[in-house]
Amino acid sequence: MKIRAFDDADWPAVYAIIREVIDGGETYAYDPDWTEPECRQVWVGPAPSITVVAVADDGTILGTAHSGPNRPARGSHVSTASFMVSSKARGQGVGRALGLYVLDWARSAGYHGMQFNAVVDTNTVAVKLWHSLGFETIGIVPEAFDSRAHGLVGLHVMYQKF
Repeated sequence: MKIRAFDDADWPAVYAIIREVIDGGETYAYDPDWTEPECRQVWVGPAPSITVVAVADDGTILGTAHSGPNRPARGSHVSTASFMVSSKARGQGVGRALGLYVLDWARSAGYHGMQFNAVVDTNTVAVKLWHSLGFETIGIVPEAFDSRAHGLVGLHVMYQKF
């Protein structure tokens, strides 16, 4: 597997992963009615943000991430990131590889830390992964996410200082 910068030709595969994740209703509060252009606008942002893909040896896109400043102006010294992995590639280390790549990128770009604003409490695989990569849960907002399978569940706010 290789992590590389997103290219326009990657969009159909990336969009398929985004649709799968949004439609699953378990990990992102993104609007399921978003159009393809709306999804692209959210996922593929302008600099200083980056979008990357995890690519299998056969060229299949396994997952994607994007990262950049968590807030504008006076909050832009802290980064944030979002990650999506195809259901066919879950459990194969794709999320971890994307996470390590984005953390290295954010450090080298001069950010002071990374904040995740909304990691769904029932997404225990992600919570465990981010803890293993050095993030702390600094709070859980109760009932802030409406999970399709579990109803109202908490959202972790997670942080790692560089």
